[in-house]
Amino acid sequence: MKLIYTGKTKNVFELEDGNYLLKFKDDVTGENGVFDPGANTVGLTLEGAGRAGLSLTKHFFEVLKEQGIPTHYIDANIDEATMTVRPATVFGKGLEVICRYRAVGSFLRRYGLYAEEGQALDAFVEVTLKDDDRQDPPISEDALDMLGILTKAEYAVLKDLTQQIGNVVKAELAKKDIELYDIKFEFGRVGEGKEIVLIDEISGGNMRAYKNGEYIEPLQLEKLMLEA
Repeated sequence: MKLIYTGKTKNVFELEDGNYLLKFKDDVTGENGVFDPGANTVGLTLEGAGRAGLSLTKHFFEVLKEQGIPTHYIDANIDEATMTVRPATVFGKGLEVICRYRAVGSFLRRYGLYAEEGQALDAFVEVTLKDDDRQDPPISEDALDMLGILTKAEYAVLKDLTQQIGNVVKAELAKKDIELYDIKFEFGRVGEGKEIVLIDEISGGNMRAYKNGEYIEPLQLEKLMLEA
């Protein structure tokens, strides 16, 4: 295996067959020891977070596969905290796509003049650039097109997939009486046809979920979701 990328929460290796291996870490994003899925830095290390994140990712990616929603997922090894995926090309230098169901986090910080905390949002989609130095700035559909990051047709696919996947995750959480407030996705192009697919992960580390009005930590979310 060849290490090709070291990220905040996982390392990426290239396999001999051309596929990639993602190695999940126990690091999670946040600031000053407090978890925040929207943060640009590693805020803390939680023992078992890597396997917990992978367990949820495996669950959700397999649910998406059953529903015919495209991802880069091939298989996963929970004991090794690794996931095998198809190689994908990211948009530009990387985008994050957020699907919001309630006004919290950076949405509330930006639009607090008009929005109330916890206000219901209708699967609102926004795109941000992966740019730590500039605090992952939001970017519009027009700017994405003009800067050559993705076309307007690709944006339409991206938005539709984001809402589809967000609604699947929301419905899965609701089976355990858990409410999804927001969730962050990444997408890429795969194959010669450059199909747009979900990449990276779907775990407690990239969403805010609540039960009975109480926020659920990433490790607890995995336990609640996957318990028999």
